[in-house]
Amino acid sequence: MTGFRYGGEVNASYNEARMLPTSGEGQLVLYSNLEILPISAHHGYVDYWGSRVSSFEVLTPHQELSLTATSLVEVRPRDHPEHVVSWDELAESAERATEYVEQRKQTKRTEPPAEVAAIAREIADAAANPCEAALAICEEIGRSVEYMQGVTGVHTTAAEAWEHRKGVCQDIAHLALGAMRSVGIPARYVSGYLHPKPSAAIGETVAGESHAWVEWFCGNEWRGFDPTNQIDIGDRHVTVGRGRDYNDVPPLRGVYAGPFKSQLFVKVEITRES
Repeated sequence: MTGFRYGGEVNASYNEARMLPTSGEGQLVLYSNLEILPISAHHGYVDYWGSRVSSFEVLTPHQELSLTATSLVEVRPRDHPEHVVSWDELAESAERATEYVEQRKQTKRTEPPAEVAAIAREIADAAANPCEAALAICEEIGRSVEYMQGVTGVHTTAAEAWEHRKGVCQDIAHLALGAMRSVGIPARYVSGYLHPKPSAAIGETVAGESHAWVEWFCGNEWRGFDPTNQIDIGDRHVTVGRGRDYNDVPPLRGVYAGPFKSQLFVKVEITRES
């Protein structure tokens, strides 16, 4: 559940939501629904990056906008086989399709500071191949940045987060992306949900997390890793969207006519069904 509480009456709002997961490698969406309050008709489509988008407008006066996304997803363990490809082979493969070329370019959010680029270069020079380098880079970034809420904000860049050496999963993902891209490895941002309790009983509902991790191109397929938790992507991760950085996959984005003050709220609950 997410939305805004406003500091007064809003006359109209126009929004896009990216809160529903998609079927793909490692997961199958069995059911999904988005409830919008105040009640509003919405138009669904798949955007350029492959994310499911619900576009809607609320034209009646309201003081709160609330969205509840409910999904049932079958998530399977994912294989992460070793990929042995040379730097030259990776560069050649990455030029074959736009989806790879676009993920080699830095954005304002991922542009790494010189120190991070130097760390990535040192790791890449010592690695046997690009995919080994990418994993080592993600592990190093995850170890170097302490997870701490309240230090950074939704608009914080990778360079700003590195100054603090503190941040949330979004910041750590941006740093990892910038580092990998700086040595020529195509890498993309992934948003979704993480089940934080591996030992949860069937039917147990726990407070989940909106989460972010990364994937990099290994010459013939994408390989995912969670640098914040230092774990491979598996049956605790549910993918919602992918893009160049957070700006391509925000859960809720929009504009409204009304008071300047607003307060965002977010709540995630996850239940293991089997």
